[in-house]
Amino acid sequence: MKRRVEALPGRPLPYGILGGCTDVIAVQDPHELLGVEWMALGCCPVRDTDWCPPEESLGDESPGSPPRQKEFCDPVHEEADPVTIYAGVRCSTIGWSYQEATEHVRAALELGEQQAVESAFWRYTLAPRAVDLTPAAGPVSIGQGVAALEGCLAESYGGVGTLHVPTGAAALLGCCNVAYVDGNRLSTLAGNRVIVGSGYSAANSGPDGLPAPPGTAWLYISGPVVVRRGPIDVIPDRAGASIDRRVNDRRVLAERTYVPATTCTVCAVLVTTC
Repeated sequence: MKRRVEALPGRPLPYGILGGCTDVIAVQDPHELLGVEWMALGCCPVRDTDWCPPEESLGDESPGSPPRQKEFCDPVHEEADPVTIYAGVRCSTIGWSYQEATEHVRAALELGEQQAVESAFWRYTLAPRAVDLTPAAGPVSIGQGVAALEGCLAESYGGVGTLHVPTGAAALLGCCNVAYVDGNRLSTLAGNRVIVGSGYSAANSGPDGLPAPPGTAWLYISGPVVVRRGPIDVIPDRAGASIDRRVNDRRVLAERTYVPATTCTVCAVLVTTC
């Protein structure tokens, strides 16, 4: 009879959405887990202006064009919705205690939660908001795609943004020195952060919601990403309630609510992975 040992340890991918490229906030006010809203900072352009008035006219000589009229921008209202992710375990009550089931399901959630948050953020936030930059001729190389995305973001947002890359296309970032390791994060040569997500690979859909054709991948770029995170809730919270007495099974659920958010422009492009 085989001996039971500890499960093989696992670690989430280091450059995912919960890694060093995002600000992850442990929520203290539970109301924030219902969703948040704010007035966007950085979406309105900052322009140059004439600081010196034209010289006075001498005789019939024209004084030149008048100073330009200053433009005003209404602040952009933005919001982010919550997403609750979960892991569930079912086991026999014989040989597996409630405490063991609870520890197992918590570990399973902590290992897989990053992938689940990435998939939800891609499908519910990035894709619906994105402007598609893919040319009519079809997908471009990953170097051309990143260049187009960074140009799109720079035209409307002056700060450091976030490049979103499916794990299945991550190796290609090294072909053109598109990204490099910068401490505990990845960065592009332009200075934008890079999230490499397994959840992005699982989704890999375009702004129209359709999956990328074989041999291609969707890349997105956005403003900075902030992720609010609640505590892990284990359901049920006592041993007796976890048992289905009809079949003598124990069922335990672990779940956590996240509110991932980004700001201003989101752009997308289809690249070739062949």
